[in-house]
Amino acid sequence: MIAIAQFIAISCYLGAAALAAVPFARPVKAPVAGVTSVLALGIVAHVMALLVFAQRAAAIPLTGLGPSLSFAGVVLAFTLLLVEFLASDVSLTVVAAPLAAIPTICANIIGLTPGRSADGVRGVWLFAHIALSFIGIAAFATAAAAGIMYLLQRRELKSRHFGALFRFFPPLATLDRVNHLAAIAGWLGLTLGVVLAATYSVAYHQMNVPQLLWGGGAWLAVTCLAFGRVSRGWQAQRAAKYSSVAFAAVLVLYVAFRIAGPGAGQFL
Repeated sequence: MIAIAQFIAISCYLGAAALAAVPFARPVKAPVAGVTSVLALGIVAHVMALLVFAQRAAAIPLTGLGPSLSFAGVVLAFTLLLVEFLASDVSLTVVAAPLAAIPTICANIIGLTPGRSADGVRGVWLFAHIALSFIGIAAFATAAAAGIMYLLQRRELKSRHFGALFRFFPPLATLDRVNHLAAIAGWLGLTLGVVLAATYSVAYHQMNVPQLLWGGGAWLAVTCLAFGRVSRGWQAQRAAKYSSVAFAAVLVLYVAFRIAGPGAGQFL
């Protein structure tokens, strides 16, 4: 049941990306209703899989490497769907939907094995920290995807090569707005997540140094982006470059900690 539901979710995420990419093949508008419907179906199947897992394992799908990656995938997919409704555009699906499918695929390969969980107030505290952190990372990923698309679209305009990319991608102003709002949302989510993580570590005397370093690095990256946009008046091009490079650096840092760290079976 869980494996089938996750397979449906992965297929829907990749299917939504393929459907959104139709304008690359022929000069037609992307089927907005079709893309959002397929993506929503994938999210529903994904949520059902995680609910069944939580019921069988008697644990929330936030502990253990597999469940955490799967949760990250559905959060990113939901964030993408929300952005699509707000921006009335589905071109971001081409980049972001595969990003939601990748951690879900990895979760299925690794296996949904629950990690150690906490009860009572401690469990709620831990749940809030992890959930808010994932929301922040998903928003940061959305800002990076919008930034990459902004740079590609800007290059098309400068070269006066009005091909499939120009027809398919939304206006620069829309991409800039998505980048701006996602940067602020990412900063809010990661700030709350990091604060809860730090206070949890102090209260229960649990110091996971790699996790704190990675979380602190991700928070610093998204803080610079949000601060630059809100207080320093960063122009769209500068923000687009920074968000894409900074998010890539956060992913590289995560992979480095996973390779070097001893915490097998954990998200970090």
